[in-house]
Amino acid sequence: MEKKRYQGPSNDKDRSKQKLIQAVGTVVKAKGYTGLTATNISKAAGLDRKLVTLYFGSVDNLIEIYVKSKDYWVAASGEVNNLTEDNQGKDTKQVLEKLLLSQLDYFYGNEEMQKIVLWQISQRSQIMFQVCEEREQLSSKFFALTDKELKGKDIDLRAIVGLLVSGIYHMVLHAKTTDSLFCEIDINKPEGMKRIKDAISLILESAYSNK
Repeated sequence: MEKKRYQGPSNDKDRSKQKLIQAVGTVVKAKGYTGLTATNISKAAGLDRKLVTLYFGSVDNLIEIYVKSKDYWVAASGEVNNLTEDNQGKDTKQVLEKLLLSQLDYFYGNEEMQKIVLWQISQRSQIMFQVCEEREQLSSKFFALTDKELKGKDIDLRAIVGLLVSGIYHMVLHAKTTDSLFCEIDINKPEGMKRIKDAISLILESAYSNK
């Protein structure tokens, strides 16, 4: 017979916190970042507004926790560590290629993350600043490994990755908001998505093979 799970105050608190975190995404999709108020979030969660302050201290803290849970690069930090440990940092191209291709898939399929990035580039906020800073700290660890592997080669990998990441963001947002072609490519179709993925792989291959 399956043992019943304890349904005490601790579990109630955990469930309520998760409801509030998930409710941030509900509000983002329905109203955009301008709708992220304690009232809207608590209403979407079906909970008392006071719980936002009680469990998270402020609505900004709640939003930051939600954004970090959705941010691909913050979420991928554990995967970066595992991948680099597996190959001992000797083949960073393989790690980077996997991360970028996975980011493209993740961002394309995640409407909430698309809204978050639009918020990030359209309005200054302390929340987004902190998330970006954490993202930069994570990337600096990875770039330290690439510096060792590419030592002596005239490759500005940071600039290359910056263009690839920003290109991924822009092409996905363009496809999702305008439903039109970009450089005669439609990434809403499998063949268009494959062309972009192939281009990412080609650019990295070219960069790493540069003498």
